[in-house]
Amino acid sequence: MKVTEKIKQGPILSVEILPPDRGKNLQEIFLVMDKLLDYPVDFVSVTRHPPETTYLELPDRIIKVPRVKRPGSIGITAALLNKYKIEVIPHVLCYGLNKYELEDMLIDLHLIGVRNVFIVRGEYENHRPINNQDEYHQAVELVRQVAGLNRGQYLYPCENPQATDFCLGVAGYPEKHPESPNLTEDLKVLKAKVEAGAEFVFTQMVFDFEVYKKFVERAADFSINVPVIPGLKPVVSLQTVYNLPRKFSVSLPEELVNRLQEARTPGEEFKAGTKYMAGLVEKLLDYGVPGIHVFTMGKGLATQALLEAIYR
Repeated sequence: MKVTEKIKQGPILSVEILPPDRGKNLQEIFLVMDKLLDYPVDFVSVTRHPPETTYLELPDRIIKVPRVKRPGSIGITAALLNKYKIEVIPHVLCYGLNKYELEDMLIDLHLIGVRNVFIVRGEYENHRPINNQDEYHQAVELVRQVAGLNRGQYLYPCENPQATDFCLGVAGYPEKHPESPNLTEDLKVLKAKVEAGAEFVFTQMVFDFEVYKKFVERAADFSINVPVIPGLKPVVSLQTVYNLPRKFSVSLPEELVNRLQEARTPGEEFKAGTKYMAGLVEKLLDYGVPGIHVFTMGKGLATQALLEAIYR
């Protein structure tokens, strides 16, 4: 089922998982999913990671090679579809593949039964400029390509081409994208993605109800009328307070920070952070959000605790 169809039935619950590091297997993913599917999860989002440049030392020389630290996004997508019969939303990145390779990937995803995709640009390694005219600079370009596939428009000529049937999701940034000068300019970018064919938005992680509310109100001023689903990450340790803002360009409300600082042990920090995030979810649901999207990392213990607080 498409995200937009499921939302008509009520607020959705989506969880986002990371592929395991290279050399690991699917059992780690299955262990996380077995915990999370005790709750009413509607969609599982699978991240994709761009290649990084590494140097491989050979006996006679050193060569530069691209290396993906966390490969396997399509394989994990297929495995989740097969094992759990749940709707999966794979990420599709601009960076790392040209438009022809992206078309092949999208065909593969459609053939295995994927009907929702989340389109993001991806982070350019060391702000590397794109010089290949067949690569995309912005997510809106890839949105246009996928929307074209939904109309049966392929890059290569096809006889009697069959249209794909993807529901397109894109990213929104309540506190603006780090590269945008201000929120107004960033909302113009989001509006362009919606006009190109995006049908729902997962936001960057938010920790303050007012931040989400103001973002949705500003988006409406730009006639962005697709569902805007808040992204949430459980914050259950004081160390996270110092890492998240720097890594993701987000702010943490004073109330959350104070609660974690007042905790005397790691266990108390975990409980305090979970309680705060559960309260935030309650406010969001009372406000009428179309769903929540939870960023799950590692073993999923913090996400499991949050879902337990919300749904039990």
